[in-house]
Amino acid sequence: MSESPHPVDVHVGGRVRARRRLLGITQEKLGEALGLTFQQVQKYERGSNRISASRLFELSRILSVPITYFYEGAEALAEEANPMPEAVSSPIEASHLSSRETHELLRCYYSLPDPQVRRRFLDLLRAMTPAGDDQSGLAARMAAE
Repeated sequence: MSESPHPVDVHVGGRVRARRRLLGITQEKLGEALGLTFQQVQKYERGSNRISASRLFELSRILSVPITYFYEGAEALAEEANPMPEAVSSPIEASHLSSRETHELLRCYYSLPDPQVRRRFLDLLRAMTPAGDDQSGLAARMAAE
């Protein structure tokens, strides 16, 4: 009897993968830092193996994020299980936020040393966004981080 992973385990694993990719760390390097194989890291990232509290603490230190980072957005899982009839989906798909292209863009953006240059780049992207796409709120939140 094969059980599918719990949605929160999948979410936490996805957050580990997203942060690892954003930092440009391979599964092998993360595994070495944790004293694990890259296959174990893969299982964590897929959610097929649960991450213990102590391991999550290690991950937060290695990936330079607070432990709460891994649970951000998990509240939405409860909403998915019991959707509200009036719920409206986000214009940005979750797959876009976890894509390699997005992570590369963010890595390049945050590697710009001058905050004014980053702000101008963000303004340029906003100007290029088709009218009516209200994604400026997300872009502003990302820039503020």
